[in-house]
Amino acid sequence: MSEYTGYIGRSLEFLKLNDLVVGDSVKILSDLTFSGIIMPRYEHSDDKHVVLKLNSGYNVGLEIDKIENVEKLSTAEKNVEKIQKLETNPSLPKILLLSTGGTIASKVDYRTGAVTPILTAEELNSSVPELARIANIDTEVLFSEYSENIMPDHWLKIAKKLEGYSNSDYSGIIIAHGTDTMHYTSSFLSFSLSGYPIPIALVGSQRSSDRASSDAALNLIGATKFLVESKTKGIYVIMHYDESDEIIACHFGTRVRKNHTSKRNAFQTVGDSPAYLIFNNNIQKNTREKFFKTKVFSPKIHLDTKVALIKYYPGFDSKIIEKIIEMGYKAIIFEGTGLGHIGKTMYESIKKAHENGIFLGMTSQCIEGRVRMTVYESGRDLLNLGIIPLENMIPEVALVKTMWAVANSRDNEDLKKIMLENISSEISY
Repeated sequence: MSEYTGYIGRSLEFLKLNDLVVGDSVKILSDLTFSGIIMPRYEHSDDKHVVLKLNSGYNVGLEIDKIENVEKLSTAEKNVEKIQKLETNPSLPKILLLSTGGTIASKVDYRTGAVTPILTAEELNSSVPELARIANIDTEVLFSEYSENIMPDHWLKIAKKLEGYSNSDYSGIIIAHGTDTMHYTSSFLSFSLSGYPIPIALVGSQRSSDRASSDAALNLIGATKFLVESKTKGIYVIMHYDESDEIIACHFGTRVRKNHTSKRNAFQTVGDSPAYLIFNNNIQKNTREKFFKTKVFSPKIHLDTKVALIKYYPGFDSKIIEKIIEMGYKAIIFEGTGLGHIGKTMYESIKKAHENGIFLGMTSQCIEGRVRMTVYESGRDLLNLGIIPLENMIPEVALVKTMWAVANSRDNEDLKKIMLENISSEISY
């Protein structure tokens, strides 16, 4: 990282004029007096401010024109972290942690504010020492991507890596993942690795590890405890249950979505309680599902991204459907209103899509409830046009399942059968 990362123009001149670099500890007199560490800035930021990390852990931007005096307290030093060699405990089970990026798999250099990936078991143990008392943890970095940059090709890489560990002696596997698209990844793994012989937990954090309210450590501790004690199978998303630090929730990978931008309990099971809760060192089972334990592992690691997710709204231009047909898409998942409706202005385009052999599935924009297209005349019209109701499948899950099903089906009839089969709890009853 550059000693002036993110600083340009006037802000860069200010640092050089005052013999300052990122990581220096300073006292600045402005409208108030601020003491802290000069932080790197976002690369497209303006050139009118410098950013300090205060002793409280919060960052503050200070306008250069309002700074009356600046005093350097200490110079940035390279932090050479002493990491104790981690010795395995033969009496404990083994866990594998695969890192894909995101806040959960990072640590913060408090001198510079730089976020760097946790690469080794020793570093992980140094950050969350409680884990070493629960299991022996091996680590491996698959890639380091922000969640929004995780693409279907990444899903395939994760699934193939997991397939290679299906006969290992691990009690479970943690996938450290950014939160924004974690439920897409968990959905694909749920379908492509159905029946996987040990539990898999996708774990993220909503708050970075340099904040007192960070959920990273507790989510990891809860996931590790769940993997070694639950004696179950399946793909789970494991995050905070509420804003407190007392309960961790284990959600089925196909029944969960991120419902808040920043709360620690952003992830919620849709239409039911989480499959498991971890509190007071106990694991409470809430699920009635039994097929995870008996299902035979038969990996099908294929997908086809020629699937569209269309959110209907008043004024939707049906020419978009026409364009999707022209582009050679093989399926469309509609996110309809209420019980599964879209406007009649789209009927001709839908009819054309059906005649072109495109699979058409219906989900609802409503968070709770089930698609029921037989209740109203408009719904029955859509059924006659070839749209298949997808019960209470979450729209994003339906999208991912269709990508997977298109690549693993022989024809449209087989595709329809797969989409209506409850493969990994994506349909709840």
